[in-house]
Amino acid sequence: MTTGTASKVAVSKLVNSLKGVSARRIRQEFTGRFNRAIMHGRLWSPSYFSASCGGAPLTIVRQYIEQQKRPLQSARQSNLEIHSSPA
Repeated sequence: MTTGTASKVAVSKLVNSLKGVSARRIRQEFTGRFNRAIMHGRLWSPSYFSASCGGAPLTIVRQYIEQQKRPLQSARQSNLEIHSSPA
């Protein structure tokens, strides 16, 4: 999720609000499918990640993300290189 404006709301407050609203909506939609005892009454973990891109345009950020190697992609590629190298 990205936010495009500087906000006066603390990131932690924003994240907690989004988690609370989404948890309520998911529980309403999937009533009876959740075992709250196993989940200790929580849908989301208390942690979150937030990063800043220093005002870079969203198109540049998206391009950067899309060009990153994914762990599975990298592992498969390395595995293929190992198995396909000439003996």
